[in-house]
Amino acid sequence: MSALRTALRRVAGPFGLALSLTLAPAGDAAAVERPVHTFSIVARDSVTGQLGVAVQSHWFNVGSVVTWAEAGVGAVATQSFAEPAYGPRGLALLRSGLDASAALRALVAADPAEAVRQVAFVDAHGGVAAHTGAGCIESAGHRTGRGWSVQANMMLGDGVVPAMAAAYATALAAGADLPERLLRALEAAQGAGGDIRGVQSAAILVVAGAATGRPSDDRLLDLRVEDSAAPLPELRRLVGVWRAYGRMNAGDAAVERGDLGTALAHYAAADSLLPGSLEVRYWHAVTLAVNGHAEQALPIFREVFAADRNWVELTRRLVKPGLIPDTDAGRALLAQILREAPR
Repeated sequence: MSALRTALRRVAGPFGLALSLTLAPAGDAAAVERPVHTFSIVARDSVTGQLGVAVQSHWFNVGSVVTWAEAGVGAVATQSFAEPAYGPRGLALLRSGLDASAALRALVAADPAEAVRQVAFVDAHGGVAAHTGAGCIESAGHRTGRGWSVQANMMLGDGVVPAMAAAYATALAAGADLPERLLRALEAAQGAGGDIRGVQSAAILVVAGAATGRPSDDRLLDLRVEDSAAPLPELRRLVGVWRAYGRMNAGDAAVERGDLGTALAHYAAADSLLPGSLEVRYWHAVTLAVNGHAEQALPIFREVFAADRNWVELTRRLVKPGLIPDTDAGRALLAQILREAPR
């Protein structure tokens, strides 16, 4: 235990006083501020190294409490009578060199209220560890596998955790990517009865397998549904929007490389993921036009302008920031585009 205490001392500075001084005393219900009874999953993709955590609960803004992840470090879910400090402190312990099991033991050993905590860790090497305190409200439990852990408390019945584990394994065997696997695990939990109180919010967080030094690039997917009668369907819809914008970005990159065929394939995929989105179609057209493919762009501009004339005015405003060059060629391109506006 000396190594664990040393690691805890090493990370105590950035996060305040010693952990045992910041947590509620065991059995002191009044001091426990966030009874986040819920189901969640933490996982690592063995191919990409991506790390993820996803959750649903009958609790407002659950993602702000439960979901924690850092590229190249790990992911943490902290729930039941949740101690949010388990998230940043757990990641700091992983960053210091401890594996998932050692980091979790360090936190639990220092917590006088461990009996009402439920916590799961996955580290950057796929190591997993989970803790379901004896005082968690039934039905409560967890199950771990290679690179993943599912956990739940205050569930309607005992079938939630096994359903999550089975759904994740099936999605993995089918070749689904990490966000899809996380979603399917949550959906299986809800299908098996879910939280005894119902639903309210959900969240999904996925980070890169290795840190780039650019945190905004490392956080690949970070979506929350804060208050909804159907948080999981909405979360799945938002993941679809995220995928569509990802294909748009890939299309833009292909245009910059001069690979129009690949770009058009990505744009078509984005359009199918988000049909009817003027935003997607408009920027598709802009990217094509300014990269020398105006003939492919003009029919798209025509459709967008016909649907909403505000996009015509927006197009005029693209010159000032340089999205359409303020040159003779750029002004000629702008005039060509604006001729597609309805009369």
